[in-house]
Amino acid sequence: MSSKTSPSAARKAGPEQVKQSLRVWLKMLKATKHVEAVVRENLRVEFDTTLPRFDVMAALYRFEEGLKMSELSSALRVSNGNVTGIIERLVSDGSVLRVPVAGDKRAMLVRLTQRGRDEFARMAAAHELWINEIFGSLPVDVTAGLLATLDTIEHAQGLYSEGEHDA
Repeated sequence: MSSKTSPSAARKAGPEQVKQSLRVWLKMLKATKHVEAVVRENLRVEFDTTLPRFDVMAALYRFEEGLKMSELSSALRVSNGNVTGIIERLVSDGSVLRVPVAGDKRAMLVRLTQRGRDEFARMAAAHELWINEIFGSLPVDVTAGLLATLDTIEHAQGLYSEGEHDA
């Protein structure tokens, strides 16, 4: 229950609506876990990499000039500690470099090298195909309806923070 939803508002829903809402949530969770498992396995088998590494590279790919570690953590919605090890390995592999921030001797930007950009571009193209294999058989009106439904849920519950937009 959202902090914006009062217990009395939740009680006004009928028992069938409450049960159906729970079933919808469980189906969404199961579907999400399935898609994530497929992506994780494909990344492992085809690229010998992990989903967290892919996510870090995706964030850095979007910000060609680079990001401070705190900005990267914020973009990924994880702690600095969660990305530090991944960044260390990406630097060792030659996929990421650290760049000093002008005027701030303590701060460093991390950004993809050309090798990292090329590597991520290959992974992203494959990722797009994997996702299409999962969702591509759905009629366009069904996927449009799913998008509209998910947008409704996100906006109704205030899940967007200031400045956030659709992926």
